[in-house]
Amino acid sequence: MKLSHLIQFSLFGLSTIIFRRKKPILGTIIVTDRCNLHCKHCSVNNITAVIHPYEQVKKEMQQLFDMGVRILFFCGGETFLWKDSGKCLRDLVIEARQMGFRIINVVTNGTQTLDLPEADLILLSLDGDAEHHNTIRGNTYERIMQNIDAATADNICLYMAVNQINKTCIRAVCDVAKNKPNVRAVSFNFHTPYPDTAQLELTRDDKVRCCAEIEQLMDEGYPIFNLRSAFPYIIDNNFPTPCHQCVVMENGELSVCGRCIHVPDLCKKCGYFFAAEYALVFRGHPGVIWEMLRTYTKYV
Repeated sequence: MKLSHLIQFSLFGLSTIIFRRKKPILGTIIVTDRCNLHCKHCSVNNITAVIHPYEQVKKEMQQLFDMGVRILFFCGGETFLWKDSGKCLRDLVIEARQMGFRIINVVTNGTQTLDLPEADLILLSLDGDAEHHNTIRGNTYERIMQNIDAATADNICLYMAVNQINKTCIRAVCDVAKNKPNVRAVSFNFHTPYPDTAQLELTRDDKVRCCAEIEQLMDEGYPIFNLRSAFPYIIDNNFPTPCHQCVVMENGELSVCGRCIHVPDLCKKCGYFFAAEYALVFRGHPGVIWEMLRTYTKYV
């Protein structure tokens, strides 16, 4: 991360804490919900299968920028399937950079060619070793490994949603992150139980064991892009929700924190580590603030 960006984000955080502002800094645009997979834990793929038009996405980018968002995520569906008006995902990333966004990340299932050096991070979903990942996502593990090896930049961060199927595979995913040159780190979430995937929800004891394992792997030197100081809050879901500093834009509709806010009582079961981390940072939690500064300067 550039020093100028770090200073800008630090000033934003300081003013948010002092004046209790609710202005967003992180925004996500859902460019499509079309996906080539039908994963067992996913509740939001192929609901409409619409590719949102380029002009609309560009307008949404400008709207978020004007709101003060400087960290931008492009999400799906599968983001690399987005194409419109002769434009592709790379064009969106380049335009976002020209517009003034400081950090631009892309979320993908990793089954498409990973040729996007312009992104700060490509967050690639990997949900266990080959057996468990394929149980959740279909027979895609080997293709993803090949795409990681052939990627044109070392800007990949693995992204694992831990659930009842793959909760024993945390170390296996960390091993991939440690041993693949194009992978910088791994980031974990717990499964957020939408009504149709509630059977995959972790118990509190599961979360305790998972966080203990992640901490052990951190101590062993694995590159993990999570903040251990936030783990107690994540385990008990006692961090402030929703996180007003994060917003999601989908087809012209703006949601605070994430799409799950529209599902009654789902915030109480939130499994998104970043939502907890950002919420705690902007409430002025000193340990989380310090750890976020160290982690982001290392991996972004």
